[in-house]
Amino acid sequence: MKRTLAIAVAASTLLASAACGDTGDDEKASGGSRTLNVFAAASLTETFGALGKSFESSHPGVKVRFNFGGSSALAAQINQGAPADVFAAASPATMKTVTDAKGAAGTPTTFVKNRLVIAVPPSDPGKVAKFADLAEPGLKVVLCATPVPCGAAAQKALAAAGLKVKPASQEQDVKGVLTKVELGEADAGLVYRTDAKAAGAKVKGIEFPESAKAINAYPIATLARAPQPDLAKQFVDLVLSAPGRTVLTQAGFEAP
Repeated sequence: MKRTLAIAVAASTLLASAACGDTGDDEKASGGSRTLNVFAAASLTETFGALGKSFESSHPGVKVRFNFGGSSALAAQINQGAPADVFAAASPATMKTVTDAKGAAGTPTTFVKNRLVIAVPPSDPGKVAKFADLAEPGLKVVLCATPVPCGAAAQKALAAAGLKVKPASQEQDVKGVLTKVELGEADAGLVYRTDAKAAGAKVKGIEFPESAKAINAYPIATLARAPQPDLAKQFVDLVLSAPGRTVLTQAGFEAP
């Protein structure tokens, strides 16, 4: 909670000047409130939540509604016609399913990158110190499902290291993995560095060099059927701005 609040405060401070110029005649002319629907990877929950609050404060009458989840599931919803203005995915592959369906308005832009860490409970009951330890017999390891970007990255890292791990469960997004570890229902899980950082003292994040083999790039795009195309562009511009990227990198994301 403290870390999320810190991100929100940083966002408000860094983005005030960047966003204030976007408060425009479009809101005044609308004669009422409007909703901007942003579909975003679960790993963006804290940072995009803070960016959304800043966007709302500089756009009176605008409500930013987020749909956070596994990128593959979000892409499927968009392709099935869900009302969405912006899509931020945790991998180019999931964004491609939307662009292939002519769902994006223009070319997506990579705005950050993210890498995996091993998350363990603070007491580390499985005595995990390195990536190879995940293959130890009896260790309860939780991963993201393979179709989800964090799951695909996990499989790529495991394959690069020549490790075989039979997961105790496969979750539909990275927050599901993190929750299992936080509750002590898993000895270890592979999550993004940003998620382990946001969890604070609830988990211990262990960096491992093999993660360099499976770094995920995050693309963002406005959508072709966006109900609020002008607001969508303004939100993407905010994410891509120098202050916006500062908020993201402070949370543990890497520059693209």
